[in-house]
Amino acid sequence: MNIDYLCPIDDTVIAHLMVQSEQTLGYQISIHSTQNGVPDLEGIQIAILGVNEGRNSIDNEDTGQGISEIRKQLYKLFPGSWVSKIADLGNIQQGNTVEDTYFAVSDLLSSLLKKNIIPIIIGGGHDLTYANYRAYDSLEQTVNIVSIDNKFDFGSIQDGVTSQSYLSSIVMEKPNNLFNFSNIGYQTFFNPQEEIDLISDLFFDAYRLGEVVNKIEIVEPILRDADIVSIDISAVRNSEAPANNNATPNGFYGEDLCKIARYAGISDKVTSFGIYEFNYKLDNKTQTSQLIAQAIWYFIEGVNCRTNDYPFGTREQYQKFIVPLEDEVLNFYKSNKSGRWWMELNFDNNKYRRHSLIPCTYQDYLNANEKEIPDRWYKTLKKII
Repeated sequence: MNIDYLCPIDDTVIAHLMVQSEQTLGYQISIHSTQNGVPDLEGIQIAILGVNEGRNSIDNEDTGQGISEIRKQLYKLFPGSWVSKIADLGNIQQGNTVEDTYFAVSDLLSSLLKKNIIPIIIGGGHDLTYANYRAYDSLEQTVNIVSIDNKFDFGSIQDGVTSQSYLSSIVMEKPNNLFNFSNIGYQTFFNPQEEIDLISDLFFDAYRLGEVVNKIEIVEPILRDADIVSIDISAVRNSEAPANNNATPNGFYGEDLCKIARYAGISDKVTSFGIYEFNYKLDNKTQTSQLIAQAIWYFIEGVNCRTNDYPFGTREQYQKFIVPLEDEVLNFYKSNKSGRWWMELNFDNNKYRRHSLIPCTYQDYLNANEKEIPDRWYKTLKKII
């Protein structure tokens, strides 16, 4: 791992921690400080990383700065009954160009992923999702991205990589390792109809804000199938998270964001998690930094509650249910550990083998018994044929 990319955490954060109870989370984290240097990563399972890059964030100047405020709020929280060892690696500063920053982020994240360390990225523009995605190139595997955002961020490929167009670069550029993209919380009036149609044409998943807030648990299987979870804080309504120049009246409530973060944490498959577009200059009474800190807390809580029942260990740990249809037989599996459900897709293409088990719900199983093929099963099939 190239530690030259990293700058230590600001001394004001350390000073703020010193006046907190020794039982708080900050005292349980190995911190990259001026005095102690970069922490040893031996045995570390989660690494926090700030990125001071916001030059490609559209209409949200100063994002990527003021990350110290999030750390202050995070460090003073009390941990749960956690066993995961956590390190805070400090910040990646702006490179000479934005592309330099992307390279540093991708290179560093790639090193962490190879060590089976889950990075939590804070600060910077949502375009850093692109750099996060590129970190998986060296792993030579296809990737599922879940974005919590009120927009799809397709933009135009001519726009290059920005906070509102990074998805086009992910879809179009080679090497193309994207298997599936899912959006949670889009608002129709912020997205052109052609982009909504494109999501459907690419067999991606999209869930409207109203659909999700009325039944938040529907996103659990989506997050269970993610490798990368990327949150644009503007997906949260302005009254809950004002520290974003693109914040709007409608969006998720703070507790919704924390539920989503916990669902991401309990997923055995999620290997990186990021929250972006925080603008400290607009953070009234530290409201947004507190919310982001609490969402990170819930993600870590989720990681510590993982049951490690995906992918399959031994078949004895699952109940198998066979549903015959006219031209197909659907196999469903229920974990004896967690009670969670999967459906199986049979194919011979080894490139997509890791996507043969599709997280689903008990309702999907019931629908299949009524001869209704689950939508996500159908979309996955279409992507591999």
